[in-house]
Amino acid sequence: MDEREIANLRKLMEYEANRTAPPSGFPNLPDLPGGRYTDPRFYELEQQHIWRKSWLLASHIDEIPEPGCFRLWETAGQPVLIVHADSGAINAFYNTCSHRGASIVTEIAGQRPRLVCRYHGWTYNHDGELLAVRNPEDFGDLDFSCRGLRAVRCERFGNLIFVNFDDHAPSLIDWLGPIAKEWEEFQFDKCRLAARHSFAVNCNWKIAMEANTEVYHVRSIHPKTVSPILDDRRNVNTFYPNGHGRMVAPSPKGADRYGAVNLPHDIAEIETVGEIARTCTQSYGIFPNWVSPLSARALPPLLFWPTSINTCQLETWTFAPDWGDNPKPDMWTENDGEKLVQVLLEDTEFGVWIQKSVESYGFRGVPLSYQEARIYHWNQFADRMIGIENIPPELRVEQVIGDEWIYPNDPRLACIE
Repeated sequence: MDEREIANLRKLMEYEANRTAPPSGFPNLPDLPGGRYTDPRFYELEQQHIWRKSWLLASHIDEIPEPGCFRLWETAGQPVLIVHADSGAINAFYNTCSHRGASIVTEIAGQRPRLVCRYHGWTYNHDGELLAVRNPEDFGDLDFSCRGLRAVRCERFGNLIFVNFDDHAPSLIDWLGPIAKEWEEFQFDKCRLAARHSFAVNCNWKIAMEANTEVYHVRSIHPKTVSPILDDRRNVNTFYPNGHGRMVAPSPKGADRYGAVNLPHDIAEIETVGEIARTCTQSYGIFPNWVSPLSARALPPLLFWPTSINTCQLETWTFAPDWGDNPKPDMWTENDGEKLVQVLLEDTEFGVWIQKSVESYGFRGVPLSYQEARIYHWNQFADRMIGIENIPPELRVEQVIGDEWIYPNDPRLACIE
């Protein structure tokens, strides 16, 4: 961030602390329909559109560090084979042989000079090209050029590997938009993978995710973990294109900003990280399922994946500068994935109670406050991605947050100048 952006954020923090109402012109937010959390029709629309058209974090280069290394990724419900090619490129394919549809690999990870189907021995290179078939004389004029593995779009942001199932989706850099520029200071191209773990949570995936996209609940759910280290009244929310969002909340003077998580104080830091991320919680929501505070010590995304309409999987990742001979940093778990740190337990355990309530006869919808507007912004974009006309009228959200509130626009700035 440049000096002007930092100065504006500091002024906006004081504006937020002193306001007595939402900003002038900010729209009243209609209730989110309750069925967006419980209706099988909406869940199916999410599966067809949101998960098929979004860029999804699938791997890190440390998991496939050398040519020939591969990793099987099925978290989004499709069998995807991610391969480090001899050329240095990172490719992704459906783990489906072009012959009879058998799985090319059945191991989670490994390293092979060629990709050979176990069923009948069809052989592919790391770029997915068909090289050889057993008993070629039995196939007549088999055209190898159109029998390669079917590719899945795969792009990198630094050392992070993303996939997208939609051939017509924008590029990853266009998907991130202005956030890609903001993230330059965090050096994603140099971060290493320190930890990656997965936990089952018994609630709708959006319930689990939304607990990490607003600070309205902090004083109630996190009175001893987050509340002492985050000034929720000075939190500044920003809406970005494509459903993304950011929150920046300063820490009270003298507070230990890392006191709520399992992160050593003596680990290496990312020297290029700026003032805001060093003195505030600077957290991003990347549509559809990434939430992460970014700091000089760690880049630790939380990813939320649906496993059914009322269950989900929480993935905890920690990226960090090289830690040398010291223990690997892991921001979100204790004892290398044995259990979640307390702050995440507070959210996930209460999420189970929320799930019970939203399935009751008494749940109709969600009236969101201005502080929770990032949730509404996410839902607006979700409907546009699904196609508003595809959504039953009683499950739609009204498109009330206009472009005048989307970065780089911000009507609040007129109030602080």
